[in-house]
Amino acid sequence: MPHISVFDTHTGGEPTRVAYRGGPDLGTGSLAERRERFRTEFDHYRSAIVNEPRGSDVMVGALLVPPTDPSCRAGVIFFNNVGYLGMCGHGTIGVAAVLHHVEWSERHARGEEAEDSISPPGEFRLETPVGIIDVSFDGENRVTLDNVPSWRERGGVTVNVPGHGPVTGDVAYGGNWFFLVSNHGQILDVKRTEELTAFATRIREALVRNGVTGRDGAEIDHVELFGPPADPRNHSRNFVLCPGLAYDRSPCGTGTSAKIACLAADGKLAPGEIWRQESIVGSVFEASYRRDCDAIIPSITGTAYMNAAATLILEDNDPFQWGIRR
Repeated sequence: MPHISVFDTHTGGEPTRVAYRGGPDLGTGSLAERRERFRTEFDHYRSAIVNEPRGSDVMVGALLVPPTDPSCRAGVIFFNNVGYLGMCGHGTIGVAAVLHHVEWSERHARGEEAEDSISPPGEFRLETPVGIIDVSFDGENRVTLDNVPSWRERGGVTVNVPGHGPVTGDVAYGGNWFFLVSNHGQILDVKRTEELTAFATRIREALVRNGVTGRDGAEIDHVELFGPPADPRNHSRNFVLCPGLAYDRSPCGTGTSAKIACLAADGKLAPGEIWRQESIVGSVFEASYRRDCDAIIPSITGTAYMNAAATLILEDNDPFQWGIRR
């Protein structure tokens, strides 16, 4: 009877379930190789962790594994209700909160720290299948991550969307592949998430029909719509459709990174200048970037909070022991 220890967090309203102990043994090799082993040999663990009846379509999972790079505190493989992600910004912020919580709990158990004290700020690195992420934690809830290099692959791509007509957007990479659209005629309001989901789904289907991909034929599995912010202190509001057809409650770390890359390509955002990205539910990420030779390195800041600590029990006679598969 497998038992999986998990911690649940939310980042700007978007949940992350971190599998801390009890996950499958993926052996050695790079994070990309271990993610592929997870996908081909242990996908039932993914389903059990994030799918119903123990999870939901909204939930993103993060499996902690030993890093290959000794400078990294941990390795992490991100996944969702239908498959695997290269990188996840809100999930990284959630993982930082979990690692802080675990460290604090272990130190407290050893009597090294008063129960009501707060751990000092710290910096560390996480290894992902698409690169190493530098993370800064303020000791409470606020986390800043320096993402993997991001870029705009193609600008001004137009596809015909049934029931709507031509839609023009940018293809960009921020750790995952995105199609970013500003001129779409939609009102970005949380009360319209069903309509927005249907519209963004039709865009994604149009990309497939027209053979629009990321670099080397990579699937564009995220669609990001932009509009005016509800709060004038912010620069824009977004609606992000994720691969499993759930929308992102947070402003989406990799999607905001893709947006930053497009703004930089257009000369609309200078290095170090802050961009405040508002989500469909009103939560905010602060973003900026620096240049590393020709690369854009986005920096994303958000807050994460612990929701729960639990043990997932997978009983042998449970017909949904491994979740409802997608």
